[in-house]
Amino acid sequence: MTPLITAVELMNAAAGERPPTLLDVRWQLGGPPGRPAYEAGHVPGAVYVDLDTELAGPAGEGGGRHPLPDPGEFGAAMRRAGVRRDRTVVVYDGGQGWAAARAWWLLRWAGHGDVRVLDGGLAEWTARGGALTTEVPAVAEGDFTPEPGALPLLDADGAAALARRGLLLDARAGERYRGEVEPIDRVGGHIPGAVSAPTTENVGEDGRFRPAKELAARFAELGAAGEPGPEVGVYCGSGVSGAHEVLALTVAGTPAALYVGSWSEWSADTSRPVATGALPG
Repeated sequence: MTPLITAVELMNAAAGERPPTLLDVRWQLGGPPGRPAYEAGHVPGAVYVDLDTELAGPAGEGGGRHPLPDPGEFGAAMRRAGVRRDRTVVVYDGGQGWAAARAWWLLRWAGHGDVRVLDGGLAEWTARGGALTTEVPAVAEGDFTPEPGALPLLDADGAAALARRGLLLDARAGERYRGEVEPIDRVGGHIPGAVSAPTTENVGEDGRFRPAKELAARFAELGAAGEPGPEVGVYCGSGVSGAHEVLALTVAGTPAALYVGSWSEWSADTSRPVATGALPG
């Protein structure tokens, strides 16, 4: 089953006997909080979930900007949002897909078996004639309890090793990978051995994911080819756009591990090596 759902499919599912649980996870790196946008208009029935406080733990020493949340706290947040183990969850954001992918990855990693991302996000929903509402729904408490480990996870040492024995993809913009600019973290560059694979190339001009065959061809060109193919891992700046890359790889049929700490964790440790330039190093 594809991890994506189209706007039309969501409209049909929402009108069915067992509508999915809807989570609005709008968020922008360095942008305004998503809640005001949610309150101004959202998909009917959707509950707002905050990426910084509910889909990540507190930023601090050694964990990067968006470390994994405490499983107990994450489970409580998902239950407050009405997430049930036996019901499909659909997550969406404003259209970029990064925040929705982070929610998808966390729920899947925590053991939920049926999570879908609205392809194209809220922009696609409205483009297809989907209604918006300002009404905040009354939500029955969910029953989801995380059982972490359902998706593969990398730490810094694991990412370094995978870059040498398999394929480690860097999902950030190419100029950050090359070390030409670094607007956020201590230093620019990339993990030695990692291959540049910007998240922005996973989608078309409409913000929707490219077809599975196109994504498979893209990742094959980057080195994820063969039978069996290499072990694949992904990192980004802080484990958000990297989740989008893992989602794209899943659509393409290639499983991948996520290094959640990503460059924000790696670069903060002055003992870690840094490569620059266009080559993996």
